Amino acid sequence: MSIFEIHLPKSIARALKLPTNSPKRQQIRVLKRLLKKARFTEFGQQYFFDEILLNRHPGKKFQELVPIFNYNSIHEKWWHKTLKGVPDVCWPGKIKYFALSSGTSESSSKYIPVTNDLMVGNRIVMLKQFLSLRTYEGVSWKNVGKGFLMLGGSTDLQKGPGYYAGDLSGITAKKVPFWFSPFYKPGKKIARTKDWNEKLEEIVRQAPNWDIGFVVGVPAWIQMCIEMVIQRYKLNNIHEIWPRLSFFVHGGVAFEPYKKGFEKLLAKPLTYIETYLASEGFIAYQDRENSTSMKLVTNEHMFLEFIPFDEKNFDSDGNLLQNPECLMIHEVEEGKDYALLMSTSSGAWRYMIGDTIRFTDKEHCEIIITGRTKHYLSLVGEHLSVDNMNHAIQLASDDLNLVIPEFTVAGEKFENLFAHHWYVASDDHIDPDILRRCIDEKLKVLNDDYAVERTSALKEIMLDVLPESSFMEFMRLKGKIGGQHKFPRVLKGEMLQDWQTFIRTGTL
Repeated sequence: MSIFEIHLPKSIARALKLPTNSPKRQQIRVLKRLLKKARFTEFGQQYFFDEILLNRHPGKKFQELVPIFNYNSIHEKWWHKTLKGVPDVCWPGKIKYFALSSGTSESSSKYIPVTNDLMVGNRIVMLKQFLSLRTYEGVSWKNVGKGFLMLGGSTDLQKGPGYYAGDLSGITAKKVPFWFSPFYKPGKKIARTKDWNEKLEEIVRQAPNWDIGFVVGVPAWIQMCIEMVIQRYKLNNIHEIWPRLSFFVHGGVAFEPYKKGFEKLLAKPLTYIETYLASEGFIAYQDRENSTSMKLVTNEHMFLEFIPFDEKNFDSDGNLLQNPECLMIHEVEEGKDYALLMSTSSGAWRYMIGDTIRFTDKEHCEIIITGRTKHYLSLVGEHLSVDNMNHAIQLASDDLNLVIPEFTVAGEKFENLFAHHWYVASDDHIDPDILRRCIDEKLKVLNDDYAVERTSALKEIMLDVLPESSFMEFMRLKGKIGGQHKFPRVLKGEMLQDWQTFIRTGTL
């Protein structure tokens, strides 16, 4: 049976109708819908949601009356109540699920509220992306309708006093719609497994029994799973066991550093589909074949604002300054980096998630993710973004014919000046000095500020090559193995100290 033989509920079918009006109107309509739903909550009363709704310019009034929050500030003032079971705090009703998220830098877990309204919105966006495959050339619908292997967090969630908490992927899998269940792998029993290695082992054991058309997950863990299947059954490639495998839906990190190594596991090309799904909601998705950008979700369950990521709004450590400039979707410009603010149907209001994005096509609301507000290097004004780093690694890998699936960079003092220290994962034979010079030259071309500072205060570039297993072992020791966890591209603070300890001693 194909998934396309299933008739979706009429309410979902209506919701999947693509909008035709302007992004500005879509966003104002979404904002009004969120405000109406939450106006009788504690948050809505405190910040005069009724007054905002009556204003001729609700977007500007919303920005005027509601402050900007990060996780610490909104948790300290509001979300801690929801964890104690208090209803109607930031969103109507009692919050029963929380997505655990520590990002890629912080060590303590964040509890992000997840409501039924948010899950419905996420599901509608997922289906929109799925249906966008109709525009792809050469897509075999027989393969589209086959099994989906979704490699995420455990659905056996932590039980708190009146709530459950876990990875958003685990919550999503636990609440998978009944009509999708026949296609969902690894299935509910394996998905409940908490131990990541045990889960992978069971997936490998069951692999010959499945007919997989889609794989969904973070590139590093999907690649590891496929390598284990190939090794177990002594295959030449994964298509010998899953001949219909045609799609890889990925997100969370740039795929390019993984692509060369990943494609060695295949007998035929896959269609790669990028998503931008955070614990706070489904933000954007790729809806055109071979596109390098994703379409922002502007008509469903979140209102978005954009803060120019520059010295006027952020300090050198990526912290937000007082009275930042906040733009709505019709006010942004292409080619500039913005920090993202979200107001969602789970009670996140003007919430800065820490990601930076860049508009590549304003008319179609298409973006790329350029990094994190805290994950960039600007020791002396070089303004090196994660996007620059990913691009340099890709270019250097192509020039030197290397596979570099992981890397990270740290800023260091060097002879009274400064240096960048690269740690690169590869099992290929690499001359570190050649790779170091290649990456440095690529960055000078990609980033004018970097090129200038390399002639002055950014005195040196250092590079160490480590086996890929070292990166995986560090993540394991940090309790960040599997699911949605990604290795940070920039190391600072406590994470950098732990990494340096690990490099010296092999442990934490």
